[in-house]
Amino acid sequence: MSFAADESQDVDQQVSKPASPRWYAVQVASGCEKRVKTNLEQRIQTMDVADRILKVQIPQTPTVKIRKDGSRQHGEEKVFPGYVLVQMVMDDEAWQVVKNTPNVINFVGAEQQRRYGRGRGHVKPVPLSYGEVERIFKQTEEQEPIVKVDMAVGDKIMVLSGPFKEFEGEVIEVSPERSKLKALLSIFGRDTPVELEFNQIEKTS
Repeated sequence: MSFAADESQDVDQQVSKPASPRWYAVQVASGCEKRVKTNLEQRIQTMDVADRILKVQIPQTPTVKIRKDGSRQHGEEKVFPGYVLVQMVMDDEAWQVVKNTPNVINFVGAEQQRRYGRGRGHVKPVPLSYGEVERIFKQTEEQEPIVKVDMAVGDKIMVLSGPFKEFEGEVIEVSPERSKLKALLSIFGRDTPVELEFNQIEKTS
């Protein structure tokens, strides 16, 4: 076999080599992230494109919400509200499946080099960079739970227990990780900062 024939065979192999899947960000209607994920996963099976649309993800981080009574509620918070991530091999059919899913607004980013959408003027979405994808998923895997409380600086509170029971005051500092806050209480006619447990107080406004 000649060198030219070998070279031609290599070119043919390169041309026929399937494109690698990439991650794309898709903007969706506010609050519809989970609905879009469910609908899109169903459409992938129904329209037989599972070989090109591989994964649909909603990046989330764990949260711990501390209630006024001191109890903790575990949950998750979306890293990018209003977006889902789709790992796919981009072609016209796969593009249509994602784009026509209810509550999908559009792919994020576009370039003018290649058009999709059967001549409707749509442009090729730009995939997320490999570094960006790695950062996003590393963040969701390693993130410590975000502690949230239903208290903020400036809130008016009443003390429910302890030596300052029935005193009223204003929050000046919140420490979620310690389940404590500081409030200014009027003691002997002077505003005095006092540290209190979350379960010792009640928000009045």
